[in-house]
Amino acid sequence: METTLIRLDHLPAGERFDFWWEAVAQSVVSVDAASAHAADFWAEMTAVDLGLVQISRVRSAEFEARRTTRRIRQSDPEFYQLNYTVSGRSGLEQQGRQCSLSTGDFMLYDTSRPFHAWSAATPSQPPHGIVVQFPHRAIPLPTATVERLLCRPIPGRTGVNAQLAGLLMRLAGPRPVAAPLTTTILELITVLLADHAGVAKPGDIPLIRIQAFVEDHLPDSDLSPASIAQAHHMSLRNLQRLFERQGLTAATWIRDRRLARARRDLSDPRCDDLAVRSIGARWGFQNDAHFNRTFRAAFGVSPGAYRTGVRSTLTR
Repeated sequence: METTLIRLDHLPAGERFDFWWEAVAQSVVSVDAASAHAADFWAEMTAVDLGLVQISRVRSAEFEARRTTRRIRQSDPEFYQLNYTVSGRSGLEQQGRQCSLSTGDFMLYDTSRPFHAWSAATPSQPPHGIVVQFPHRAIPLPTATVERLLCRPIPGRTGVNAQLAGLLMRLAGPRPVAAPLTTTILELITVLLADHAGVAKPGDIPLIRIQAFVEDHLPDSDLSPASIAQAHHMSLRNLQRLFERQGLTAATWIRDRRLARARRDLSDPRCDDLAVRSIGARWGFQNDAHFNRTFRAAFGVSPGAYRTGVRSTLTR
């Protein structure tokens, strides 16, 4: 588990707003932002990277943020984000729906579609929220079921919803818990969404545990469907059936998650001292040519060109 604290205290006031939204682009997704407090902006973020799940706890001045079609074309990691409002007020518009949130509410939205988000203080509390980010296919619910829940308020004060809220507060708190809890978080999110949609909890919850296992072992060059099946004491055929119910194969999931982690490192300034081939090897691509070929097939450009493009976008 990697935890990063981002603050603005060390920067001149005039540089804080742009620096903040570049940090948001690295930790969450890129947006076009505006604020009445841009000249004296303040914010802080605790970002917790659990591999398959990223959690960001954010306090900030009021703002508006738009994820546009142009931003999505530049980078589309195909994530859902589950927002939890700790204090203040927030809202979002997506797919023609508008949703306003108060303290204790959850809301799900899709980073692959344009949205307009905003936050506002209450008389006594600044905006303060937690964002959980995870791949579309990490939740074993039908896409149509999940889409019905986009941009809808989900109460977070009782039952499994309150359990999830409490866990997120501890994970992104001043003394975050040490254990990686990816599986638990995704299971709780799945139950929360299934309950709110009024559908039965899916029977393939074990897929979440397997996907979390894959995430933890992506650097292992010998990771394969056969090794995953062996580690989980099941036949290869049963393993494949779990993935097939999500329209996936185990091999495709391994490849896509390796590519996602490599792409994240290529866009992260903290990894600038790593060569492109080193980033590929870091995520299980032991052959440089294979990494370049696979990355280009997925994203339309080579890893090196992708890194250069991200840098030019951030400096515009």
